Amino acid sequence: MSAAADYSVEGDVLRFSGDLSLARLGGLPDRLSAHEGKVATIDLSGVDRIDTIGAWVVHRFASTNGAAIEGLSGDARHLLEQVEAADQPVQMRPQTTSSFRRVLGEIGDATAHAGRTSKGLIGFMGATMIAFWNVVRHPGRFRFNATVQRFEVVGVNALGIIGLMSFLIGIVIAQQGAVQLRQFGAEGFTINLVGRITLRELGVLMTAIMVAGRSGSAFAAQLGTMKLTEEIDAMRTIGVSPMESLVLPRTIAAIVMMPLLGFYASVISIIGGGVLCWVSLDIPPVTYIARIREVVPITDLFVGLIKAPVFGAIIAIAGCYQGMQVEGDAEQVGLRTTSAVVQAIFMVIVIDAFFAVFFEQIGWI
Repeated sequence: MSAAADYSVEGDVLRFSGDLSLARLGGLPDRLSAHEGKVATIDLSGVDRIDTIGAWVVHRFASTNGAAIEGLSGDARHLLEQVEAADQPVQMRPQTTSSFRRVLGEIGDATAHAGRTSKGLIGFMGATMIAFWNVVRHPGRFRFNATVQRFEVVGVNALGIIGLMSFLIGIVIAQQGAVQLRQFGAEGFTINLVGRITLRELGVLMTAIMVAGRSGSAFAAQLGTMKLTEEIDAMRTIGVSPMESLVLPRTIAAIVMMPLLGFYASVISIIGGGVLCWVSLDIPPVTYIARIREVVPITDLFVGLIKAPVFGAIIAIAGCYQGMQVEGDAEQVGLRTTSAVVQAIFMVIVIDAFFAVFFEQIGWI
């Protein structure tokens, strides 16, 4: 083993000796820092070995004292030159970007991300339609058991929470409507308000929001976890299409169950409004039901039933698309699940606005 690093001073010449490596430096750097006296030359001819740390110690001492370095050759000289070249002051550039440009850049990044996501969703919708057509052409590839299971998860298991939510919404609409209409002596029109708004808008819209938060997030989390554990890659390896076996059953279940859940939610909301009218406005149930039949046109029911499957398709495709985009680590599952719910709810509300304009143009108001 080489001797530990050391030095000696002869006049204005400082001679290093031993092993100038991290393991053998010991207290040499502290001794050099405490050294007093003029040093004009540093002699390294007696050094057995030198590494980057040793070269840095020598370079720092030489720079501090303005001394010349001698006695090195070959790789050791090249190492010292590299250390000297790397010893450059760091220049901190002040932030020159204005707040306006930074905000504008963030808006641009968000817009570009929204565009990429929209493009991906449209492509994923096309892939889902291709998978559906392939199943139509080859019925034996249809996953009947998986689809029925999704019917239970999306529809049957959601009846309780959707029923409770709808009942309470019906009560709230009736109560708030009655309070406002009472100022004009028109409490009886509370029935019109409850019947039309629940069948036409709130019943299916609130159901879609609930399904997006409940089933859309589940789709994204399930497929995202399968993507992380490479189950989807394994399915492709053995010749099973993930679109046909995973995405299609979920999409069909959401499309089929949404009209049923929407109608169920509307009926429960009407019942909730009827309870409030009975208790608060002294309108008996028979009168309430007869009035509902008089004031609510059948087109309001058609409007809700037409919008529901579209909302179901949007929720399922958004959830499955985000789940299939998971990659990297488990944190992505949570991020993609959140994105699936936000995108589904946003698109449902936007499409609902387009439906409102469309039905108003054709006279279904």
